[in-house]
Amino acid sequence: MAKQQDGKRRRERPTTAAGRRGRGGRANGPVLPSVANHPRAGDQVKRAKAYGGLTGFLLVTLVSWQAGVPAEDLLLRALAGGIVTYLVVWACAVALWRHLVVTELQVVREQRAEEMAERAERLAALRAARGEGKGTGRPGA
Repeated sequence: MAKQQDGKRRRERPTTAAGRRGRGGRANGPVLPSVANHPRAGDQVKRAKAYGGLTGFLLVTLVSWQAGVPAEDLLLRALAGGIVTYLVVWACAVALWRHLVVTELQVVREQRAEEMAERAERLAALRAARGEGKGTGRPGA
């Protein structure tokens, strides 16, 4: 708790992402796969939202202008169209990236399983080669 100039105490806000977690959040728990944690997904969702909002704004502006709508109504319609397309594109981008993140995780799991199988085969072959070269007789056996 830090004191303000008027003498009242105020609660300091955490500066790290782990400290900003809500009541149910785990500050030290495992990082679960999500669109927000993906290295490329967050940037591409932001970019898609921006392009979607601008495209919607411009399309509604063009259609309203060609229809002869007064300027005030044109701008309100364009703003509403931009907001709607922003939200629709955001929802579509997040849904797409959710599927891509899950698919990438499945590919990584399969690759790791193949690597582990190859390592197990090499280890078995190495043990077999060592066992054949030395013989099977052990002292005391």
